[in-house]
Amino acid sequence: MRALKFSSFTMTSAIGAGLTPSLAALETMHSGLAPGHWGDLDFDTYLGEVAGLETLQLEARLSAFDCRNNRLAQLGLEQDNFVESVNAAISTYGRDRIGVFLGTSTSGILSSEIAYRHVDPDTGALPKNHDYRHTHNCYSVGDFVRSYFELTGPAYVVSTACSSSAKVFACAQRLIDSGLIDAAIVGGVDSLCFTTLYGFNSLQLMSARACKPFDADRDGISLGEGAAFVLLEKATAVKPGDIVLSGIGETSDAHHMSSPHPDGLGAQYAMEAALRSARLNTGDIDYLNLHGTATPSNDAAEDKSVTRLFGRQTPCSSTKGHTGHTLGAAGALEAVIAALALKFNMIPGGTGTQNIDPTLQCHYVLANQNRSLRHVMSNSFGFGGSNCSLILSKVMA
Repeated sequence: MRALKFSSFTMTSAIGAGLTPSLAALETMHSGLAPGHWGDLDFDTYLGEVAGLETLQLEARLSAFDCRNNRLAQLGLEQDNFVESVNAAISTYGRDRIGVFLGTSTSGILSSEIAYRHVDPDTGALPKNHDYRHTHNCYSVGDFVRSYFELTGPAYVVSTACSSSAKVFACAQRLIDSGLIDAAIVGGVDSLCFTTLYGFNSLQLMSARACKPFDADRDGISLGEGAAFVLLEKATAVKPGDIVLSGIGETSDAHHMSSPHPDGLGAQYAMEAALRSARLNTGDIDYLNLHGTATPSNDAAEDKSVTRLFGRQTPCSSTKGHTGHTLGAAGALEAVIAALALKFNMIPGGTGTQNIDPTLQCHYVLANQNRSLRHVMSNSFGFGGSNCSLILSKVMA
């Protein structure tokens, strides 16, 4: 594939709003996870909550979109001069030549959860101020971002569980490559809601502690929320140090509704496809950001696929110990973390993990490492066997 430039990027999660606090948390191995006292949750867990969303106000012209997910989207957009970068792209290409491709798993479902707590006891009608289209609807966040910038190019939202906002990079690449657009806002936004909290708890996948990916004592995920955005453009004018998207691999193994293939075959094929796309070999990858959810079966399956391909040499870690599992936002969030790793030549250690499971064979890194990086892979694997691997590269002199 032809590389696409990361012209601008930003992330907001439990470790901070914007790149500066996020990088500081990665460098100090600080976790944003804390005991979950969110809403009226009635079980013990740790959550990666973004502070201030309850009181954040949307711009008046966008008030119809008001919900936790779109507030998080606005908070994320307004970091790191991302708005200014998009406006510059609008001036260059026009509003109809910029696409919007975002991932989410539950969108603004919290707004409907709240609405159902206030149904009319006689008629069962939802409150009149509940606006499903602009809040709960899966397309809501895409419509919000498109409306925020007053864009008129193609836009859609991908919802393939935890691979959602990794797959949007492929969506953008295809439309840019076809000549339909010149640039794209890609990313993901997912916010806390009771559906995912109680849903994952009912599947016995939630940990009562901060998650511990690849640890011998791991016992489940810690849910988080986050927003990440990247402005992608053709890499026609790049300079040393610029970050580009150089490879994408997608597979769908459909092994099971919620469990990965036990041997990680779908994950392996996605990583192999990304390597072919980037015209790279396994030895070219300097760091691998794992999906690493901290459930026993997911980590074991990913370890098998990684070890078959990379052996025990390539450094890898999961950053979900920092942010929690942000579900539909995880792919984009971790792509931005991969970009930070490349930019600052830092391999982030797996925060929260203390004793690596001796049955797992990959080269899992417990402490930060500073070394020259050129190519980084980031994995995102979702329910139903929806897999996506991205390769980011740094332009060299």
